[in-house]
Amino acid sequence: MKIGDIKGFNPQLAKLTEINKSKDDSFGEMFTDFVKGVNGDQKDSIKMTEDFITGKDVELHEVMVSSQKAKTSLDLLMELRNKSLDMYNELTRMQ
Repeated sequence: MKIGDIKGFNPQLAKLTEINKSKDDSFGEMFTDFVKGVNGDQKDSIKMTEDFITGKDVELHEVMVSSQKAKTSLDLLMELRNKSLDMYNELTRMQ
């Protein structure tokens, strides 16, 4: 079984890691898109869980994969936030 790279896991992560050559997209826009993607993952997980509970045609493994994807993307977002706050605090100490 071939193991793919981390960019295949979350398309928003791939967008964050790309070197953007156009001046139209800013880091803020990319980060906003990433946050929206994380929110979408959370909503998809909730909907899939509700569909499974109500007896719709959803397999348990699909529910678990969706849940883990939402959890992992949220964990990544929290780590980005924590590192950004650490960077900000370090910059304010340097002044």
